Amino acid sequence: MTTETTLRLQRVVILGANGAMGAGAAAMFAGGGCNVTLVARDIGKCEAALAAIQGIAKSERIADDIASMTYDDGLPIVLEGADLIFEAVAEDLQIKREILAQVDAARPPDALVATVSSGLSIREMAEGLSDGFRSHFAGIHLYNPPHMMTGTELIPHPDMPPSLREQLAHILTERFGRQIVLCEDMPAFAGNRIGFKVLNEVAQLAEQHGVQLMDTLIGPYTGRAMAPLATVDLVGWDVHQAIVDNVYANLKDEAHASFKLPAYMERLIEHGHLGDKTPMLGGFYRRVNEDGRMKVHVLDPTTGSYKPQESAISVPYVDEVRDLNRRGRYRDGVQAFMAAEGPLADIARRVILGYVSYALNRVGPGEVVASAADVDRIMAFGFNWAPPSALVDLIGIDRTLELLDRYNLPQPELVKAAKRGEVQAPLFKLSNVSAGRYFSG
Repeated sequence: MTTETTLRLQRVVILGANGAMGAGAAAMFAGGGCNVTLVARDIGKCEAALAAIQGIAKSERIADDIASMTYDDGLPIVLEGADLIFEAVAEDLQIKREILAQVDAARPPDALVATVSSGLSIREMAEGLSDGFRSHFAGIHLYNPPHMMTGTELIPHPDMPPSLREQLAHILTERFGRQIVLCEDMPAFAGNRIGFKVLNEVAQLAEQHGVQLMDTLIGPYTGRAMAPLATVDLVGWDVHQAIVDNVYANLKDEAHASFKLPAYMERLIEHGHLGDKTPMLGGFYRRVNEDGRMKVHVLDPTTGSYKPQESAISVPYVDEVRDLNRRGRYRDGVQAFMAAEGPLADIARRVILGYVSYALNRVGPGEVVASAADVDRIMAFGFNWAPPSALVDLIGIDRTLELLDRYNLPQPELVKAAKRGEVQAPLFKLSNVSAGRYFSG
């Protein structure tokens, strides 16, 4: 007779605590009442992480339950008594495999081990490690910054017992306030696979249509917190490349071409352009000091050069939709967007409907999540984008199917089932969430 393990989560060790995600995770666990140990290469990096954690929590006292150690202290000592070992080192499979092998040799037998990887294979990370490690290993993918973005993907190793997986999901939800989405172990999981498909598609289109125009056409009025190319600058071109290259190399779905990194981005990355993290070089945008005043310059993808940003580009239908959104009439705004005429409206509709199609087709057997509510939840709480089901409701079932057909986009089974009356509308069913919060003027 076997006894079921009861999950205890009191002492958490953060490996790679000096990174943004390590510090964010530490703040989350400490805020939930855990004793947290920060581990980095030197104490100075831990001290910098602790200052970041205090800033996130807006509290100096959060440090009362946080200790600092270095790898030189030895993992057997660092990991002693740990209930959860949270790995947040560089997003590199080989580096993660090396540190996890060391963890396997030193971890307490019942300690959970989690990686914050944004899309690398959980199975590959644990390949060749002990049975006990694999049964206690999972991906816990937080979105940055974790104290603001509560969407969290849980990707258990196949050897993790269902009861342990369920306890982990429960404690992350109830104690730490996370919006949990259970994902299959597929490249980029759910949120990044869906989100970066859109971001990279817009980057591809920018080569023909320009950066500023594309950020205008797929801007906040379409149901997202930030324009897409500004978002790529924020997350970093190197991170963007790692995610889209991973999907492009390892998956061959209906949107495979959308994950091909544009050649102009590849060239600029080789020359050090990584977005906001390289302010002197920039990314799609670069801030330049001109006579004591900071001015924004914009990348010309065809030449690799930068030129001063124009005053806001005016697109008549975009201005109309923004005005409707500002007045709280986001449903009318979506309808105006879908009815707008002209080639620019067609470009924008194809991207947004492509998002709806791709997201809702990632649901079901053989796909990354089990239900449409899962993709709605991760896009709402991980990306701060209008959930795909909510967009279908705002556009209308019949109109959505008609437009998907017009743009030769695969029609999701959920939408076809709603058309047949087999699924009850509205499709968007996340509780206590209004779709209107995602639409901005």
